[in-house]
Order: sequence, then structure tokens, then C-alpha cells
Amino acid sequence: MGTFFYVVLALLVGVLVGWFIWGRLRSELDSLRGDLDRTRSERDKLRADSDRLTGELSACGKSRSDLERQLREAQASSGTGGAKASSQPPAALMSTPAVAKSGAAAAKPAAAKAAPAKAAPKPAAAKLATASAPAAMASQSKAPTTKALAKTSTVPKAAPAAKKTAPAAAKPASGKPDNLRRLIGIGPVNEKLLKAQGVTTYAQIAGWTPADIKRIEEVMNFDGRIARERWIEQAKLLAAGNEAEFAKQFPTAGTASNT
Repeated sequence: MGTFFYVVLALLVGVLVGWFIWGRLRSELDSLRGDLDRTRSERDKLRADSDRLTGELSACGKSRSDLERQLREAQASSGTGGAKASSQPPAALMSTPAVAKSGAAAAKPAAAKAAPAKAAPKPAAAKLATASAPAAMASQSKAPTTKALAKTSTVPKAAPAAKKTAPAAAKPASGKPDNLRRLIGIGPVNEKLLKAQGVTTYAQIAGWTPADIKRIEEVMNFDGRIARERWIEQAKLLAAGNEAEFAKQFPTAGTASNT
């Protein structure tokens, strides 16, 4: 009878130990599955980005070849047009001297016949006109230049840049960090991701808001896992130092480590 009692007792102890070990292994397995899913999604995103960049690169290559072809055509057309323009002198330069000469030749006999006595004052008037013409032209040329200098000298003041208030990144809590792996569902990989987000203590997890939970789940590629594994409830008990209640409500997490 005593032997049978010890066999039953050993069987019960083995079942309890196996159930305890299986619970911890199952949490680690769930954590690894979540990490695997997140890695696969990141791989798919990288593949999509690679395909998009390859398409953009090919489009840039086509546009570059088109621009080089247009540039060669423009250079060829400008070269032929410049050669034709240099071979033919402008018509204005050919016609204006002849017109000026004919006008001067016609004006000289008419002036000689009309007023021979007033031939002497005309050169003086012509000299005054020719002397005043450059001065007027100089004054006209100076006026726009001074205006242009005044316009260019007035440099507009740079408008003050608008201050952009960027959202402050999450900072780790001051003090000694806690062992986050004691919580069910937090393994080595999840602990690294949480520390990268600035989460290092139980108190931070206990004070998470719905917005914080949404942000953390988006980063860690979770879908309701924080609420399903009761991270916040575990963190509240550990932050309060209630080890007995923690061990009672979460026996599979243990009290030393969750690795």
C-alpha cells in the first residue's frame, strides 16, 4: 500500500512539473512565432521596396537616354543654324550705310541752295547736338543701372523658420532596469525590442495607455497579444512587489526568470 501511494505521488509530481515546464515552453514558442511572423513581414516589405526601386531605376535610365538624345539633336541643330547665320551678314548692316549716305548727299545740295549764308552756324549746332546726345544717352544708361543696383542691393530678409515641434522619443526610465523576462510572453527578442522603445521597468508597462499598447504592438507586430497574455496585470503585481499574488495568478511565469 505504501509503495502504491509513493507511485501515485511521484506521478502527480511529474504531471505538475511537466505542466509547469510545458507552460513556459509554450510562452517561449509563442514569442518565437511572433518574431518569425514579424521577420517575414519585414522581408516582404523589403522585397516590395526592392521591386519598386528597380522599376524607378529603369525609368530613370530611359529618361536619361531620351534626354541625351534630345541634347544631341539640339546641339546638331544649333550647330547648323549658327553656321548659316555666320555665313550671311545681317541685312540691317548692309542697308543702313547706303541709306545714310544717300540722305546726306541729298541734304547737302538742298542746304546749299536754300541758305548759303547760314552754312557757318550749322556745324556748331551739329556739334552741340552731337555733344549733348552722348550725355543724354549716358544719363539714360546710368538711370536704369542705378535703379537696378538699388533693387539688387535691397536683399529681402529671410523669414524666420517655423519651429517644428517633433514628438519626443520614448526615453528609458531612470533607475535600475527590471527583469522584463519574468513576464509571460517576454523572451530575449521581445525584451530587446522593448528596451529599444525605452521600456525597462515594470512600472512603465503597468502605466501603459491604450495608445501606448497600440504603438508597442505596431512595433512588435502583435495583434492583441499584450491583453491576451495580461502583461499590464503582471507588471502591476511585480511593480508593487506582490510576489505571492503574482505567483498565485501566474504560476507558469515562475518567480526567478521567464527565459
